[in-house]
Amino acid sequence: MSSSDSLNLVESFYTRIHREILDGVFAPGDLLLETVLSKRFGVSRTPIREALGRLAQDGYIERSTRGFRVRLRSPEEILDIYEARIALESTSAALAAARRTEFDLVRLTHLMEERRTAGRPEFKRLNDQWHRALREAAHNTAIADLLGRLDSLLVIYAARGAASSHSDPTVVEHDSILEAVRAGDAEAARSAMTVHLERMRDLRVESLARGAG
Repeated sequence: MSSSDSLNLVESFYTRIHREILDGVFAPGDLLLETVLSKRFGVSRTPIREALGRLAQDGYIERSTRGFRVRLRSPEEILDIYEARIALESTSAALAAARRTEFDLVRLTHLMEERRTAGRPEFKRLNDQWHRALREAAHNTAIADLLGRLDSLLVIYAARGAASSHSDPTVVEHDSILEAVRAGDAEAARSAMTVHLERMRDLRVESLARGAG
């Protein structure tokens, strides 16, 4: 097997295991053993070992006495991640207010209208799409890439019991952000995004605290 084929194989298993962590197939604290995964995927342990090493380097898993486990994060670590996300995404919202195109506004408005009438299965998907569309409206790929990584670190700790209907305060908060972006008011967009994410941060930490109780 060529070196490029080996790299592609590692990338494939990195992506597959990463996706299963995000989808909850592997929960925080679950063990990830090279022998078990290599048998499951029908490959040698080498690409699995390298994929797990990359996942550990990226912060999704950590070493344990028996191999690796999905990383358990403390409320303090979640707060650290949210601090970074609030700083970056509020900046992204401000940039969107300054740089958005008419197409960006049409897409953001369409997603908002879809979300108002969405049922529970579609609510989170549309929420995620709206945030991605807003980041794209900022036209800064470096910030968007960093925010995508922070999203991945947070997604397995989604707040339980959060509202997921048109009555969710998130809808009102998104309206405020979009209004500021449409008006080209960068500071109002920054402030509205900060308020929104601070509330989401508090929900996430409260959910972790309930789970530990």
